[in-house]
Formats: sequence, structure tokens, C-alpha cells
Amino acid sequence: MRIAWFVWLIRHINEFGFGHGLVKGAIGTAAVLLTAVLLALTLYRHRAAGLAVGGVTVVAGIGWLAFH
Repeated sequence: MRIAWFVWLIRHINEFGFGHGLVKGAIGTAAVLLTAVLLALTLYRHRAAGLAVGGVTVVAGIGWLAFH
């Protein structure tokens, strides 16, 4: 299953912000994930809110990378 997912990802790599190169795409994805982690840690006292904000940030960030 993991190999099939990896093959699918390689075939559709241009759709996820990697069309300008793997380095730029990896930097963008890492920046989105780091931002999500920082937002989630900021709300550490409110665990549910932190997880929700982190999740929304990841979805919005990777979605934005996929379409720009």
C-alpha cells in the first residue's frame, strides 16, 4: 500500500507545489508543517483548539501549494 501511494505521489508531483523543483516544494511543505506545529504549540493549554488550528493550517497550506 505504501509503495502504491508513493508511486501515485511521484506521478502527480506537479500537482502538489513541486512543479518548480523538489527543493522549492520541499521547502514550502516544510514551512507549512512548521507553521502548523508552532500554531498548535502556541495553544498548548487548549489541546483541542491547538489540534484544530494545526490541522486547518496544514490543509490550507498544502492546498495553497497545490494550486499556486
